[in-house]
Amino acid sequence: MTAAPGLEQAYRYLGESCATVGEGGAALALATSGGVEVLDGEVAPAAHPFFFAGFVSPADVFAQALLLVAQVARTRFYKPPGMVGAMLAAADPVVTVTPGRVRFESFSACCGVAARLDLLPEAFDAQRAGAGTTNVDLNPPARALLAQVGAGAPLRLQVGAEELSLATMGAALVERKVPLATRWVRGFGEAQAQAARMSPLFAMSPAEARAFVRALPRASATKAVSWAVPSTRGFRLAPEPRTGPAACLAGPERLRFMEPLLRHGIGLRVYGAGQTEPGASAWELGLPGMRLTATLSPDKSRGFSGEGGLLGDLAHPGAIGDADLVAALLAYEPAIDLAALSAAAGWPCDAQRTGRALNVLAAAGRIGYDLADQAYYHRELPYDAALPGALAPRLDGARALAAGGAVTWADPAHATVAGQGGVYLVALGADLSEATCTCPWYGRHHGARGPCKHVLAATLARPGAAA
Repeated sequence: MTAAPGLEQAYRYLGESCATVGEGGAALALATSGGVEVLDGEVAPAAHPFFFAGFVSPADVFAQALLLVAQVARTRFYKPPGMVGAMLAAADPVVTVTPGRVRFESFSACCGVAARLDLLPEAFDAQRAGAGTTNVDLNPPARALLAQVGAGAPLRLQVGAEELSLATMGAALVERKVPLATRWVRGFGEAQAQAARMSPLFAMSPAEARAFVRALPRASATKAVSWAVPSTRGFRLAPEPRTGPAACLAGPERLRFMEPLLRHGIGLRVYGAGQTEPGASAWELGLPGMRLTATLSPDKSRGFSGEGGLLGDLAHPGAIGDADLVAALLAYEPAIDLAALSAAAGWPCDAQRTGRALNVLAAAGRIGYDLADQAYYHRELPYDAALPGALAPRLDGARALAAGGAVTWADPAHATVAGQGGVYLVALGADLSEATCTCPWYGRHHGARGPCKHVLAATLARPGAAA
């Protein structure tokens, strides 16, 4: 993965990823950079933890699903005009182990498709389990091994190294530097923000899912948005939504990556925000003991990293401090209990404040959202929310405008903001979704991709905002 200059974050791996085949079957060991152990109910940092060690079943389904998650990370579903044969940087899926869950996540190279494979308790026999997050090194030998796993074959998965040699007095410790793209980190945050607004729209039977996905186009030369709707014979694509449930499916060919797994599927559940305008959608393929979820951006030319849905929470006074407190209370929960978290933070009657703090952490890649559980979950990445310029450049620009005196107030709801391209009129509403601006950004998107920097600057400079 490619990071912006000066923003590379390095993992120190405690061992190398490796794949082996022996008399007892195949084994895939994934390199880890450290995490926590759960001992007597207490979570404590561990220099050399085992995140997970055990057997996964059915192994062939898991192997194929994990290959697809890795495939998404190496795929560019949308190529901007003028881009010819651009090389893709290495992109390793992220794996998070929490009690009762093992999650593998990736983003496409265009950042418009998020893929996640969830292993549920019935899919594994854990010999040892802890909690932690790492960047999975699925190198060519590992992918070749996964491709050879057959039905009924035993497959032991180990996240972390079982035995380690530590370095002292000049002895070497295996180390690998892995730049993590800031687009992925922003994408993690924006994708969960979109998912948290979704609800189930409809479900397809295994036969309906196979028929629907196999009928999708293999390529689309236009940006036309399609809608998945029920029909007399199952489900079909329509050029516009109609009365009843309809799921936006922009760039429908992007969903075809699931096709190899359809024969193992036990149903396809579809989620959306229920809107009639183009929006993100999520497609959850049920598998034996597992779930493979694809979240698609509202347009195949739009990556999640540029949506801006978290900017309002990042700009809220006190949100960073609240996020620091909430971060200290998290312990790799597979499903975060918002009420319990609010009470632990000292805000028992302010779920909105807790949700805002979680969104700030999500902007740093530390929170995800599971649609099947309808709950947030905890993951860790080697970033923190104290890098607003890197994680939210639009907010960074707004802070510069506010600090530079670019905002002038006509009345409590209207201001002029002097930007680089001119002076713009901002009208604030009850919340950021109701704010308007005369700048070209707002003219193109009308708030659909988050507030522009002039609206953010007015919000930051609003009298009494610091309080």
